[in-house]
Amino acid sequence: IAMKMNQCVHGMIYLAVLVAFAACDAPPVPLDDIVIEKTFVPEQCGRAVKVGDYVRYHYNGMFPDGKKFDSSYDRGSTYNVYVGKKQLIEGMDRALVGMCVNERRLVTIPPQLAYGKEGYGDVIPSDAILHFDVLLLDVWNPDDGVQSETYYTPENCSRKVEVSDYVRYHYNGTLLDGTLFDSSHTRLRTYDTYVGIGWLIAGMDQGLLGMCVGERRIITMPPSLGYGSNGDGSDIPGQASLVFDVVLLDLHNPKDGVTITNQDIPQPCLRKSISGDFIRYHYNGSLLDGTFFDSSYSRNRTYDTYVGKGSLIGGMDEGLIGVCIGERRRITIPPHLGYGEEGTGTKIPGSAVLVFDIHIIDFHNPSDTVVITTNYKPEVCETLAKKGDFVKYHYNASLMDGSFIDSTYNYGKTYNIVLGANQVVPGMEEGLKEMCVGERRHLVIPPHLGYGERGVDGEVPASAVLVFNIEMIEMEAGLPDGYMFIWNEEVSADLFTEMDADKDLQVLASEFSDYILRQVNEGKGRLAPGFSANLIIENMFSNQDRNGDGKITEEEFKLKADETPHDEL
Repeated sequence: IAMKMNQCVHGMIYLAVLVAFAACDAPPVPLDDIVIEKTFVPEQCGRAVKVGDYVRYHYNGMFPDGKKFDSSYDRGSTYNVYVGKKQLIEGMDRALVGMCVNERRLVTIPPQLAYGKEGYGDVIPSDAILHFDVLLLDVWNPDDGVQSETYYTPENCSRKVEVSDYVRYHYNGTLLDGTLFDSSHTRLRTYDTYVGIGWLIAGMDQGLLGMCVGERRIITMPPSLGYGSNGDGSDIPGQASLVFDVVLLDLHNPKDGVTITNQDIPQPCLRKSISGDFIRYHYNGSLLDGTFFDSSYSRNRTYDTYVGKGSLIGGMDEGLIGVCIGERRRITIPPHLGYGEEGTGTKIPGSAVLVFDIHIIDFHNPSDTVVITTNYKPEVCETLAKKGDFVKYHYNASLMDGSFIDSTYNYGKTYNIVLGANQVVPGMEEGLKEMCVGERRHLVIPPHLGYGERGVDGEVPASAVLVFNIEMIEMEAGLPDGYMFIWNEEVSADLFTEMDADKDLQVLASEFSDYILRQVNEGKGRLAPGFSANLIIENMFSNQDRNGDGKITEEEFKLKADETPHDEL
C-alpha cells in the first residue's frame, strides 16, 4: 500500500504501512512493514521473482545511522537462496518478490520482520531496524528448462540440427545480469562439437537442436542444465543461470555424403563425365554460412584436373562424375570428404562443410580421338584429300562452352596447308583427311591432338577441347611421298648438259634454279604445292652439291633413282 506522506518525507514509498507525523521534527513512528525504494529498474524485465524461485543477489546491510553490519561484496560472493521458503528473514523474503534481474532496491525492514528483540549475536542488537541495498543478479526456478529465443532466421533453411550432428558455431556466454564469461569470437575460432551425445552441457545440447545454418538464438538455461551448484571454478559462479548468444555457422552428420543441388543441365547432353576423364571447370568455393574462400574466376583460369584418380578431395571427385559440358551444379561436401578436422589452416577451418558452385567448361579422356561429324557432302565427292595435298579451307574455331577462338571468315581468306606437313595440330590433320571440295565438317579435337597442356597464350586455354566447323574450298594434289619435285614427262638423257647453260662443266645455283623453274613453267615438271618454290629449289641444289662448294659437277650430279632417297631430283 502506497500512502501519501508529509512533504518532508520527500516522496518515499512505503508498503503496507500507516505513518503519521505531527510535524517534520516529530519522533519516528515504529514501522509495521517493510519499506522499498526502487533506485534502479532495468528497461526490460523478462522475469520477476516469485515465491519458490532461487535468487542470487548482492547486498550491503546497514543500521539507520549508516553503520554497515554485513555485505556480500566483502565476502566476494553473491548470496544465493530460495525465496519464500523461510530461508531468509521475513522482511527480505517479502522484499525480493517482484524484483527483476539488475534491479536495485533500498529496503527498510522493521525488527519484527528481521531479528526482533533477540537480535543476532553481537552483530545486530535487539529491536534493530535494518536497511539493505540489494542488487538482484540471477533468478531461476527448479522447474525451469532451456529457453530458446530465435532473433534471426535465414530465408532458406534446408536442414536443422538433430541429435548426433556435428556443428560449428560462435557464441557469447554471459550470466543473467549480462556479465560476459566467455566468447568464441575473442578466440577467432568457432566452437566445434557433436550435439546430443554429452559433449556439451545439457542446456546447450538442448538449445542447439532445431537450429538452421545462419540462425541466431538466445539460449537461456538454469544451473541444473549448466554448471550446477559448483560453477566452472573460475568465471561461472555456482547456481548461475547462463545465457548464450549463438550463431550457427555449419552443420553436418558423419553419415552425410556429397549433395548435388541447383543443377542446370544443358540440352542435349551428349556425354557425361566418367572416372579417368580430364575436366576443366570454374568454381566459387564457400563455407556453409556463405563465407567465401576461393574462386577460379578470380584467377581468370579454369581448374583443370583428372576426375576419379585422387587428384581432388574425395567429395569433389565424386561430385564431378556424371556432369555434362556446360552444366552448372552446386556440390555440398561434408568435412570427412573435404579437408577434414584440420582444414587448410587459413581459409578453410577444421571440420567445415564446403559448398562449390561449379560450371563445367569441357572434359575429355586421354583415349579420345577426333570426333568428326559431316554436316554437308556434295553429290559429287570423288577426289578426297590425302597426305601431301595442298588444301584451302575455311573454319570457325571455339571452345566446348562456345567461347570464340578464331575464324578465317574474319580475315576474308582461307587457311592453306599441306596435309601431313605438320602445319596444323594433329586433330585438324585427321579432320581434313578424305574431305572433298565443298564438304563441311564439325570437328571435336581433344587437347592431346590439339594444343596440349600449354594451349596458346591469350587464345587457347591449357588442356582445352577444341571445336572446329570447317569447309573445304580448294584442293591441289600433292606429290608422291618423299618427293618435292617430279617430272611430268620423260627425263632428258642429257640433263646435266641442259642445266649447264654456260657450258663450263659446272652448274651454279642460279643455273639450277633457272632450269627447274623453266621446266615447271613449261609444264614439264612440278614442284610440291604449298611450299616456297625457292626453298625447295635451294634444298634440291644443296643435296646435289655434295662437297658444298657452291656448284654441282657432273660427277656429283645424280638422279633420285640412282641414290638413297632425298627430296630432290
